This record gives sequence, C-alpha cells and structure tokens, in this order.
Amino acid sequence: MSTLPDRAQVVIIGGGIVGASVAYHLTHLGMTDVVLLEQGQLSSGTTWHAAGLVGQLRATESGTRLVQYSAALYQSLEAETGLSTGYKSCGGLTVARTPDRMVQLRRTAAAAAAYNLECEILTPAEALDRCPILEVADLQGAIWLPRDATANPTDVTQSLAKGARLRGARILERTRVLDVLTAGGAVTGVRTDQGDIEADIVVNCAGQWAKAVGAMVGVTVPLHSAEHFYVVTEHIDGVDRMMPILRDPDGYTYMKEEVGGLVVGGFEPVAKPWVAPDRIPHPFEFQLLDEDWDHFEILMESALHRVPVLQQTGIKKFYNGPESFTPDNQFILGEAPEVRNFFVAAGFNSVGIASAGGAGRALAEWIVGGEPPSDLVGVDIRRFAPFNGNTAWLHDRVGEVLGLHYAVPWPNREFQTARPFRRSPVHHLVEQGGASFGSRMGWERPNFFAPKGTTPAVDYSWGRPGWIPWVDAEQRATREDVALYDQTSFGKLLVQGRDAEELLQWLCTNDVAVPVGRTVYTGVLNARGTYEADVTLTRLAHDQYLWVTSAGSPVRDRDWIARHATEEQHVSVTDVTGSLAVLGVMGPRSRALLQSVSRDDFSDEAFPFGTSREVDLGYCTVRATRITYVGELGWELYIPAEFAVSVFTLLHGAGQPMGLRDAGYYAINALRLEKGYRAFGPELNPDCNPVEAGLLFATKLKTDLPFLGREAVESARAAGVPRRLVSFVLDDPDEMMWGGELLLRDGIGTGQVTSAAYGMTIGACVGLAYAWLPEGGPVGLDYLDTGEWSINVSGRIVAAKVSRTAPYDPPSTRVRS
Repeated sequence: MSTLPDRAQVVIIGGGIVGASVAYHLTHLGMTDVVLLEQGQLSSGTTWHAAGLVGQLRATESGTRLVQYSAALYQSLEAETGLSTGYKSCGGLTVARTPDRMVQLRRTAAAAAAYNLECEILTPAEALDRCPILEVADLQGAIWLPRDATANPTDVTQSLAKGARLRGARILERTRVLDVLTAGGAVTGVRTDQGDIEADIVVNCAGQWAKAVGAMVGVTVPLHSAEHFYVVTEHIDGVDRMMPILRDPDGYTYMKEEVGGLVVGGFEPVAKPWVAPDRIPHPFEFQLLDEDWDHFEILMESALHRVPVLQQTGIKKFYNGPESFTPDNQFILGEAPEVRNFFVAAGFNSVGIASAGGAGRALAEWIVGGEPPSDLVGVDIRRFAPFNGNTAWLHDRVGEVLGLHYAVPWPNREFQTARPFRRSPVHHLVEQGGASFGSRMGWERPNFFAPKGTTPAVDYSWGRPGWIPWVDAEQRATREDVALYDQTSFGKLLVQGRDAEELLQWLCTNDVAVPVGRTVYTGVLNARGTYEADVTLTRLAHDQYLWVTSAGSPVRDRDWIARHATEEQHVSVTDVTGSLAVLGVMGPRSRALLQSVSRDDFSDEAFPFGTSREVDLGYCTVRATRITYVGELGWELYIPAEFAVSVFTLLHGAGQPMGLRDAGYYAINALRLEKGYRAFGPELNPDCNPVEAGLLFATKLKTDLPFLGREAVESARAAGVPRRLVSFVLDDPDEMMWGGELLLRDGIGTGQVTSAAYGMTIGACVGLAYAWLPEGGPVGLDYLDTGEWSINVSGRIVAAKVSRTAPYDPPSTRVRS
C-alpha cells in the first residue's frame, strides 16, 4: 500500500467511477497534486454492480451534452491508457405500449433534433427488425437512438484511474476517511484511519456514503439509498453482442446483452428504501443485499411478456445492489455553500455511468476555474437547503424517485411523497379555497383552484387537461378584475451593510443606486456574461436592500453574493424567506381593492410603478411594492408572517364585490408568457446572455458603470449571438403545448421552445423559444422577422407567429396605468 502523504492540493474521497473521473480531469487541467482515497478498492461501492448503460439523450440540452462527452471519453480512453472500457455502441430502442407513451417518444425525437442527436421514430415492425426477440403485437411504436451504448463500469473506472496516475495523481485504497478538517470556514484536510492529510480542496465523491461525509463538516448532501434490482440470464440463442439496449418504460424494464444472455432490470413504481445514510454497514465492499423475488416480480413479469424467450431461459445471478437517490431525481454537483473548498459529486440516481465522464469534467473545471463552466443549475448542490437533509423525509421520497425513472414524464409532474413539507401562513385558507398544490423548494404552492364542490386533482395529459377552464378563469380575473396570489415561496434575502450598494452595483446588470423605496429589475451575471440569477432589488434604506428571487434560488443566490464580497466590504446576507409572506394583488381593480382597506394613497401619481413602501392594510402594516409578473396593474405585499392571515382575510372580504378570485402559479405562467416575461431556468441560465435573451434594457450598458460580465456582454453585442429569444403564438387554438418542442423555420429545425402555456387572453398557446440558424452563426433580427415559422407539437407541425415583442400589451400601458 502506498504511503499516505502529509498534504495534497486536492483530496478526493471515494474511488468509484465519479471520483476517478474527477481525478482524471483535474490532472488533465494541470492540477496534478491530487490524492484519491478509497475505503475499499476502486469501484467497490456502487460502481461495480451498475448496469453500465450510456444513453445519450437527456431532458435538457446541458444534460445531453454532458452525457455525450462521457460517451466520447469512454471511447477514447483505451488509446490513452491502454485499458479497455468495454464501450459498445449498440444503439438503444425504446418502445411504447400506450398512446400517451408514444406522444412522449415523438416529443423525445423532436428534442433530439433540437440537440442535433440522431433519433428515428419506428413502427412496431421496424422495432422488431432492430430486435428480433421482441413481442410487438401490443406496441404503438418505438424510437431508435443509434448512439446509445454500454460500458463496463469497473473497466471505465480503472482506465480513468490509470489516466489520473499517469499525470501524477496518487490513489490510495483501503484508506477510510474519518473526518473532514476545517478552519475559518474552509477545509484544511482530512483525517483517515492511516493519519491526516492537509489539503486545500476536498471533494466528496463517496457515493451512498456522501451524506455521512458531508455531515462531518456540516454540509447538506440530500440523498438516500434504495435497493435496486436486476438479473443476469443464461445464454439465449439469437442474442448477439450488438443487440441494442431495450427499454420498455411502460413495463418498467430495460434489457441489454451480457455474454450471450440478457441483463434484465428496471425501475419498479414503488421502490424499497435501504438503511439511513449514516447506518450503512462497514465494510460494504463488493457486497449485495438479499434477493427479493416478490419485489422483483413486477419487473420479471413485464420482461417475460416483452421478450417471450425469457420464459424458457434460466437465471444465473440476482443482483440487489443499493444505490443512492436524491429527492428531485437529479444528481448533486458543486461547491458546498456551508464550507469553502468542499466540493460534492454524488447522488447519481442510477445514471452514474453515463454521467460520470461529463460530471467529472464539469466539477474539475469548476474547481480550477472557481465557478461552474456551464449551465449546471439543475444539478447544483445549492438548489438544496439544510432542511432537505432530513433523513425521514428523504426515506419517504426515495421510493417515489426511483419509480419515476420510467414513469410518463407528464408536464408539470409533481412529487406525491413526503408532502406537505413547507407551508405558508395562509396555506389553510388557500386550501379551503380549493387549491391544487404543487411543490417548489419544499413549499406547498397553489397551482390552480378548483370550483367549489370539485376535487382539485391534477389530471395529467399531453392534450388539454380538465383544469384549463379553471386557470382561464383565474387569468380572466387578473386581466379584467382582480386576483389574489399566494407567492410566499419567493426567495427573499436581506442584503445590508455599509458597502451593500457597492457590492450589488458590481453584481447586478442594472443600476441599483436608486432612492430608498425604489425597486429595480436586474440580471446577475458571471464573468462569461451569462445569467446566474434574475431578481428584483428593493432599496429599503441607504445600507439595506431586499433581494427577491425564485423559490429555488435563495441558497444559490446567497452564496453567490457572499463569495463576491471582499474582505474589506461590510456586507451581510440574511435569508428572510420564511419570515415574510407574499401576497400578489393583481389586476385593473387591484388599486381599488387596496385603497378600500387602507388610508394610504395608491394612485399612480402617489404610488408609481417600481415604488415600494410600508402601508397600512386594516390593522396591519406591510410593505407594498408596485411590480408585476403578470403584465397588469398590481402590487406584491410583503407581510410579516404573523400578520399574513389577517391581511388575506381582509382582502378576501373587501374583494368579493370587485370580483376577487384566488389564482395560482399555472395562471402566473400563462400570463407572464403572454407578456413575454422571462424566467430563470427555462429562459435565463448560465448558458445564455442578455443579448440572446433580449434584456439589454435591464443593463447599465448606456452608462460607464462597471458590472460583472460587462465586457463579455459588450463583446456578444458587437460580434452577434448564435441564438435569440422570441415569443410565439400558435395559429391553431386547439393545440396544447408544454415546453421543449422543436421550433421550425421554413420546415427546418431551428430552435427549441423554453416555456409554453395556454393564454386565455390571446386564445391560443403562447410561449418563448430560442431560435438559431441551422448552419450556425450569428442570428440577425431580419432572420426572426421573416420566414414561415411552425412548431413540432408531439409530432404534428403547427403554424405559429413569431415575434420579438410580447403578444400582449407590448408597450406595457396596463402595467403603468
């Protein structure tokens, strides 16, 4: 065994495929003083019993690019290291038993076209040609992904490890980390059963042990293990080495060739959580759990139906290997907000082999460069808060998460387990009003309201669901009368101190040196000039601002602000999300409603757009901010939690004669899309800039004031951008859209829809989409203003009108009325 060094620049904990990938990529980036510690042997935790599927198409472009890199890396490693990865480009076949699944596959094929990834829609007969052992009588069709592949997880790990060693990394097996050492809010090293190692950076790649490792240093790593099953069959005549990966998601199963037989596995609808993360036995090296044929029965019966030859085939081995899953089915990557220089790559939700190459490179670039290299928001560890680490909550959620791998990915799909979680002070009143709740950052939020006497259930559908008329009524109330929105889930940060203005002026694209009582809409960029946040700032005092962000972003935003404050600057950032309820009062009669319960003057002259101040509402004093995300006259009320029930009740009582209606987030989404308002995540993310997003008006470029990312934005404006955001309206009012569809110009794929909804005012589906040139290059405005535009709606090509301005009230006269 190698001698434990006294120090290293980087210590990586965990010698699975992810830890080996991080070590490999760090050394390729020139950071060669790397030590990888494995408590057993390389690949001995979860990696060794992984199925090794490398499917290249993911739900997002960033996820797809990450896995595409993994595939390219695994193919090239043998030439570099001399060790084979067992990579086999056999293609992948996904079949559909139901019409709903076939719609999903058509949408998948359209997304593949947007990402320039080969994908072909097949008939059942064509699927049989690809895989002759299939039963196809009950199939609607299939898709073929020729670049899908398999790899040997242990071989990939060993090859990555060798590549890291060749560039100077040291790998120590049978060395168990007992503690992570810190001083002054940053890591200083690790304590092992062989001694201590000083380190500048510690990377937690400990797989299902990662939560316990994070706990050593007070870092929340929300994951929990579940039992995961597959079997390996005896030899089957007609199964050759290049048989494609077969996925039958309606039957919860996948299959791949293995030494002339099949690996048969899947994702049962209700999984079996394993032990708590801090109770995983040690040692647990190359071990499996007990067989559970009763639990595996639903998968086996499905496989016997889809591949009838299995009915005459024996089973060689039953694998029950635990794997870790996260509460939102996305893996965890990045620097922890709690402790500096402590990074995490864990919780890969059974897609670790496909993801490891790209994730390892992304984290290595993050470590070396000091910030994420691309859009990693969906996997960023900062999407979680400490409360997400509750083990009981994770235990109850993980059984659902595993099962959703092969469930139909319905639009607006909501988790059902481990809820309700966080509730606003008026939750019970909103619930009494007939709310159907969704969940965001743990908050229970009203998506829509069902009429009295009607169950507020969500009927998931690719077409027009039953709740559309109810949401239409909420939109109508907002456009014509007044609607009340519970928006308590907004992330709310109090940024204060002597140098608050100086720091925020540097971080924000817009000018925040405004008078007390003014609100500013602004982007927050990185050095590449792309979005890290999209917020509103209200100046509360000369040294105090209220930063309002999306529900999922307060931990991330707080960390971003704090890490950019210099040691000389006096600035503090406090998360006040839970202490303030938010009620949105929106619509042309919102002024009359507020005026009826207050002595304050809400006239346009006394309370112009962008103004924020404390007002009296009945017996309560609250902060009213005149701003809108729905394109109408309105105010957001920031209310101390203890007064929220009183204000809600007061507004309801006074609002009934004015047509007041409770409204939810589905209405907000439709209304903001009619108005062309962007959202962080779908439209704004670390892969797009203000030029592409059409938000130069929210920057200081007309001044000489510096801000982070300014030079990159100026360069993009001068050179042109490869894509631009546009609004669209479908010509056919009966078609339903959800986002993710392929945008076409003159019949050629030229972009992708980011968000879509049915707009009641417009009378058709509206949304936003990024458009680009099929051949690449800068997108000119004339390109957007000409041509015949259409959208691939679940396989149907539907004409659309595309515009650089909002479909509804482009001059914003209603907002400022």
